[in-house]
Amino acid sequence: MTIFLSIAYLKYVSYIENPVDENSEETISFQIKKGSTAKEIGKNLKEKNLIKNQTAFYLYVKFHGLGEKIIAGRFLLNKSMNVKKIIAAITDPAQAEFIITIQEGITLKDIDQKLVDLTLINPGEFLASVKNFNGWQYYKFLDETALKTLEFPLEGYIYPDTYFLDPEDFKPVDLIYLALDNFEKKTADLPKNQSKYSFHQIITMASIIENEVRSFSDRKIVSGILWKRLENSWPLGADATLLYITDDRKITSEELKIDSPYNTRKYAGLPPGPISNPSIESITTAMSPENSDYWFYLTTLDTGEVIYAETNEEHNVNRKKYLE
Repeated sequence: MTIFLSIAYLKYVSYIENPVDENSEETISFQIKKGSTAKEIGKNLKEKNLIKNQTAFYLYVKFHGLGEKIIAGRFLLNKSMNVKKIIAAITDPAQAEFIITIQEGITLKDIDQKLVDLTLINPGEFLASVKNFNGWQYYKFLDETALKTLEFPLEGYIYPDTYFLDPEDFKPVDLIYLALDNFEKKTADLPKNQSKYSFHQIITMASIIENEVRSFSDRKIVSGILWKRLENSWPLGADATLLYITDDRKITSEELKIDSPYNTRKYAGLPPGPISNPSIESITTAMSPENSDYWFYLTTLDTGEVIYAETNEEHNVNRKKYLE
């Protein structure tokens, strides 16, 4: 037994002390997601061929109490690093790039909170940076006049994607420029001048579509319905616009009475600006709506299926069937 334990220990030490390839100069990008366990990190390191044995990595982290010191972020590692050097890297804030994922349909307030959660800013700093943005001249797609009237300028233009941030000297404006550059790249091939609507109106509509329905096919149909309502001076009747200013998940009868251009149940026309940051898919459907005979739609509470109707009477029947 003693001999077996000695051999096992020597193997363990070998796995910790010796790198996969001491002569390697290849740099490998390695990401650690927030909440990842030492076992998960070890498994991912082994899959990247950065360590020899994932169990040895886990035991080393556990025995030395290093689990809580590991940082979420992106690190540049290589096979010439042994386990000790790798752990030194992934517990060093100076070597980490923080990761923020901006999902489709979230707001600038949501992004501010994400940055707070990453301990990169204090609450409200990102929103303050948005309000003080002064790089309008670099982005021709931004309607400075329209956007400056909004409480949160740039809503709708912080493109949903994953961004890598340097925590050492991070400033909120860094993310703003990264996201605007990305928006410009993603929409480069889209026509910015529509015959009927401005690009700002297109993005505003896209942001509503993003939060109203999920699938691409439904977004095309709903886009057609909403533009048709707009052109016929009907209220859009989109709950998502009212939810934007109430920060609720459900709308109360009192909130339906709110006197605001974002209350599209009460007022016709588009709201003053986007209500979220939409995906390229939603932008595309806002630009290319699908014509149909429908004027009404609802989303079922259980499955999220979109039910359409041509008349208000038919829509009321659907409401009783699927929402009550």
